[in-house]
Amino acid sequence: MNIRKYELSDCEALAKLFYDTVHSVNIKDYTMEQVSAWATGEVDLTAWDKSFSAHYTVVAEYDGVIVGFGDIAENGYLDRLYVHKDHQHKGIGTSICNELESAVNSSEFTVQASITAKRFFESRGYTVVKEQQVVRRGVSLKNFYMKKRT
Repeated sequence: MNIRKYELSDCEALAKLFYDTVHSVNIKDYTMEQVSAWATGEVDLTAWDKSFSAHYTVVAEYDGVIVGFGDIAENGYLDRLYVHKDHQHKGIGTSICNELESAVNSSEFTVQASITAKRFFESRGYTVVKEQQVVRRGVSLKNFYMKKRT
């Protein structure tokens, strides 16, 4: 597996990976209505590229295929972390997260973790600050605001 910096040409593939992961992995913890509101399949690629470019963003590849991605802001906020639906539980998320956390100089890291990702972040030393409800396209989804101090 190779982890490299994000490039504009990755954006469309990341949007597809995001959609596929939410609809096949997160569906075990959320309803179809919730995952459809969260990942509609209609991503504004210009806005995503702008966000990825403003953060430290990495892509994980295996045999030239993108199998995961993540991004983190300078203040330690881990914005997105997704691993391809066919490559779960192989250490890819851990490798991406290690890279992201080592790339920023922050005394703490924060994330809004899905129900699905909560256990992963707890295993990395993150603790739940609060459970919250976020609204996407009029649909409420539970997630967890989590912190990790360094």
